[in-house]
Amino acid sequence: MKRISAHALTGIFAASLLVTPAMAQGKKQLALVTNAAADFWTIAKRGVEKAQKEHPDYAMEVIVTGQATAAEQRRELDDLLARGLAGVSISAIDPKNSTAEFNKVAAKAALFTTDSDAPQSDRAVYIGTDNVAAGRQAGEEIKKALPKGGKVVMFVGTLDADNARERVQGIKDALAGTNIQIADIRTDGVDFAKAKSNVQDALAKGGVDCLVGLYSYNTPQIYSAVKEAGKAGVVKIVGFDEDPQTLRGIAEGTIESTIVQQPFEFGYQSMTDLIKYINGDKSFIPANKLIIIPTRVIAKANVAEFQTTMKQLLGK
Repeated sequence: MKRISAHALTGIFAASLLVTPAMAQGKKQLALVTNAAADFWTIAKRGVEKAQKEHPDYAMEVIVTGQATAAEQRRELDDLLARGLAGVSISAIDPKNSTAEFNKVAAKAALFTTDSDAPQSDRAVYIGTDNVAAGRQAGEEIKKALPKGGKVVMFVGTLDADNARERVQGIKDALAGTNIQIADIRTDGVDFAKAKSNVQDALAKGGVDCLVGLYSYNTPQIYSAVKEAGKAGVVKIVGFDEDPQTLRGIAEGTIESTIVQQPFEFGYQSMTDLIKYINGDKSFIPANKLIIIPTRVIAKANVAEFQTTMKQLLGK
């Protein structure tokens, strides 16, 4: 598949929002705010589309965050509030520096988090992955890839986000007491070019046995850099999420496995549960305010079936 830049994807999303201001007139407005532009969020958008068909009396849209910063998400939320937002579900890029903004939103509208939580804020509920558990799954896959031990370098957009820190923690938990060492964790600010150059630099320095991509776009960049360096099959790769290139890499044996979430459910449940909440039904919210959607391991044995499902969801 031809790689699409974050800028281009942002344009695609912007051109394909579920509603226009004219369509939204007189309807309560709901939004899903992403942390980046990626196929992961295209799948979540399919879930929003399903919810929109079931609830035509609401106006739903997906806001793609072009720059992975708390400032950008604050701007997006302020714009939504100015338009009379009724409810929003957001993947928190930098919860520590977003708490005040999130609380401002929660005072005026229903606020959920999805994909990456902001537990110190006044959000009503988190809908998404238990990222520590997902990290442990990835750690088990790393152990399978390196049965004799070795050095691992991990790659991620930002360590300010809870989902990134929790995945790292889960991996560390799983690798404790083994001969596997985490040599480095490199961030890229959700810059695809930097993500690849980080991998190229790690390969050039040598001494690495396994590369781990923690965000959906990281693993394709790892795959590309490893192939170009002639290290396919020599340096092991474990990833997260279901980018088509990641799945192709698993099918051909270059990537060991990936931990996949259910972004369709992130989108669908965010919208349908926001409607319940707005209408006064809070019975779906657990005592711990966490609605956990389980993850799966995709490896060579089940990748073909999973690829078919993803193509249907992505319309490719």
